[in-house]
Amino acid sequence: MNTFGSMLSNLRLPSAQAAVPVLVLLILVMMLVPLPALLLDMLFTFNIGLSIMVLIAALNIRSFKDFVAFPTLLLVTTLMRLSLNVASTRIVLLKGHTGSDAAGHVIEAFGKFLIGGSFMVGIVIFIVITIINFVVITKGSGRVAEVSARFALDSMPGKQMAIDADLNAGLIRQEEAKQRRADVSQEADFYGSMDGASKFVRGDAIAGILILLINLIGGIAIGVMSHDLTFGNALQIYGTLTIGDGLVAQVPALIISTAAGILVTRVATDDDFSAQLSKQFKDNQNALIVAAGVLAVLGVLPGMPHLTFLAFALVFGSLAYAMRRQARLQTSSAAAEATSASDRQELGWEDVPVVEPLCLELPYRLIPMVDRGEESDLIKRIRAIRRKFISDIGFLTPSVHIRDNLQLPAETYRFLVYGGEVGRGQCLPDRLLAIAPEGSEPLPGLQVRDPSFGMPATWIERGMRDTAISLGHTVVEPAVVMATHLDTLIRRHAHELLGRQETQELLEHFKGSFPKLVEDIIPKVVPVALLQRLLELLLEENVPIKDLRSIIETAAEHAPKTQDPLEILPHVRMSLHRTIVQQALGDNTEVKVLGIQPEFERLIEQAMGAAPVAPDGVIEPSLMRLLVQEIASGVDAMEAKNLPLVIVSGSKARLTFAKIVKRVRSQATVLSLTELPLQTHLSFERMLCAQAATP
Repeated sequence: MNTFGSMLSNLRLPSAQAAVPVLVLLILVMMLVPLPALLLDMLFTFNIGLSIMVLIAALNIRSFKDFVAFPTLLLVTTLMRLSLNVASTRIVLLKGHTGSDAAGHVIEAFGKFLIGGSFMVGIVIFIVITIINFVVITKGSGRVAEVSARFALDSMPGKQMAIDADLNAGLIRQEEAKQRRADVSQEADFYGSMDGASKFVRGDAIAGILILLINLIGGIAIGVMSHDLTFGNALQIYGTLTIGDGLVAQVPALIISTAAGILVTRVATDDDFSAQLSKQFKDNQNALIVAAGVLAVLGVLPGMPHLTFLAFALVFGSLAYAMRRQARLQTSSAAAEATSASDRQELGWEDVPVVEPLCLELPYRLIPMVDRGEESDLIKRIRAIRRKFISDIGFLTPSVHIRDNLQLPAETYRFLVYGGEVGRGQCLPDRLLAIAPEGSEPLPGLQVRDPSFGMPATWIERGMRDTAISLGHTVVEPAVVMATHLDTLIRRHAHELLGRQETQELLEHFKGSFPKLVEDIIPKVVPVALLQRLLELLLEENVPIKDLRSIIETAAEHAPKTQDPLEILPHVRMSLHRTIVQQALGDNTEVKVLGIQPEFERLIEQAMGAAPVAPDGVIEPSLMRLLVQEIASGVDAMEAKNLPLVIVSGSKARLTFAKIVKRVRSQATVLSLTELPLQTHLSFERMLCAQAATP
């Protein structure tokens, strides 16, 4: 039961949407239509019960968002009290001369029992309750709401900018950003509405005082002049009815005002008000001990009421002792249960370790980089890298499991794919990595190589940032170094991270946009295993698989003829050739690339025979050595001239060359002549293996 709305829903009304408008209309009708005494008793009782429900709801909520309807509810309850005041005033003035029960038993009880039948006592109590409600509670809660609304409005631009920054960085989705913007706006609207709603209670208090005076003066005048009562009898009868009427309205008003004060002074947490108090007093047991000590000292002073002070000192001390003892018992019980459970537990399948697809192991010195959990800079960057990978490549990689490994050197981390190490690097959390431009002098510090691209770099002191930047170095934070390294490794090993589970989840996601395509083809024409293998082959050459529709349609066209993914792959690449060529060559139509000597290419094709690729991408050893040397020197020359690392070959041997090139230079791309657009003008910077001899 977090909100008043949930209370209404628990009552199972016929229609909550119809009940609220009908209630408001009835409240307005009560001002105009005379009501019998019995109905007044029922409405006054309902008003008191409603105010108690609102107070309990305000105590049980965890945040203002759980009770955003409160300002409007405050207006409705205020209007209801005023309507009841009008209805009771009418019946008091018309039938008050018949006795103290003329306006119903509720008003009579408040006029006699609660104030002991004394008219002056009733006046004083009414004034005191009105002052407490108007001056203390309402004024204070209104001031808190005013300040909160001002702070919420002042902080809105900064919060909006923070949301936009997280959205642009890829840390949150568009839906989450929209929700967070709505929450920021709702907070300002709520406190602004509460600031205005406090004026309702102030007006209600003033109206209550005026109604009291009108009832008293008007009643005495009517009793003396119209019903021949003496002044004393008229004062006694109408005074009792007037005070009872005023108190029966002010008591619910005081309860509602208290609920408003609690609501605007709450600090939002995961606990309600009672749980907050209980938890915080348990965490601050010394407060009870100090209070018990002070009361005990006051209790032994001469002239003080010893029994009262010493009794409460004993109560507070007992509470502190009981809470401390309970905390010790809970701690020891939890430890004993954990030990006992571990001793009794039989081995089961849950004890079999599951190898994580992607894992980051940190030594003890790098653990503080992730000790803040989801708020850690490294974890945020890893999340952003996964989001960017989804956008660039087209599938969701497994989560990165982070764990400590105390056997690693103090500043060395490593990445694992299915339990096997795929990369490691050195990271100094208290320094910055300055990546040196070509031909620059190294900076003072620890000389290393950038783990992502192998460029010369230096771990420098943080105070040298400006100096390094002025010398042309690229300066990055330690978290950026590790995140960039992870990005490189994920792209390099993407084909290993796409398993059967990931392929099935990708199909389920794609089915939401193209349900008929998936139902007709998968797995009737193209088995999931065949599709998974095709996607792996594309990812192995860094080809995005975002265009899953073209991949499935092309596979479906050729799958009836062959189930060999290596034979279907060239056709799939042709359907994606625009993406592949643009990724390799950019938007340039005139480019220089590396080529392969036709005679050498024919040697490879003869060795392959009818196979789509050489077994395991390995050719005759002497030709292999020659090709590896040529690829290494050719790619180095292209890098030195800042040209795209692209090798063009014939379509039949392309896959064989691609597997060999990936082992030598993973950054290089092998394209087939048939994949190039007709408008592309190529010139060969160099022909590889030109000196190959024909056997």
